[in-house]
Amino acid sequence: MSVYEKLKALDITLAAPATPAAAYVMYAQTGNLVFLSGHIAKRADGSVWTGQLGKNIDTAEGKQAARAIAIDLIGTLQAAVGGDLTRVKRIVKVMSLVNSTGDFTEQHLVTNGASELLGEVFGDAGKHARSAFGVAQIPLGACVEIELIAEVSDAA
Repeated sequence: MSVYEKLKALDITLAAPATPAAAYVMYAQTGNLVFLSGHIAKRADGSVWTGQLGKNIDTAEGKQAARAIAIDLIGTLQAAVGGDLTRVKRIVKVMSLVNSTGDFTEQHLVTNGASELLGEVFGDAGKHARSAFGVAQIPLGACVEIELIAEVSDAA
């Protein structure tokens, strides 16, 4: 099943990349690596998914937020590869920042929301190295922020 068939089967529609909120670009490519800037969690209506894990958001909701970010990351990755996700050879690395209280220790489980979706969509090529950190705050009060590095093939 192709990446696009998997997205369709999962009922996922990719949006255009968001506009940067500060002085940066949404992605940069060097050689065959594409670096995606951090994407913050947004709800279906486009509003920022705010809150803090261990205070007013539980692990299950955080995992949903991370999954939503993965969908946005795939949309940005699609733009980075000129609209052709079949050029993605591998998701290399994911880094997740989880807005959490000092005693919250399930950042890795929250981040699974993104990692599992990347595996579903890209298969073996979606298996990646990963870091998950608890942080005191994320811009705009978002509950999760995730960045991604992907290896891509040359344009056809």
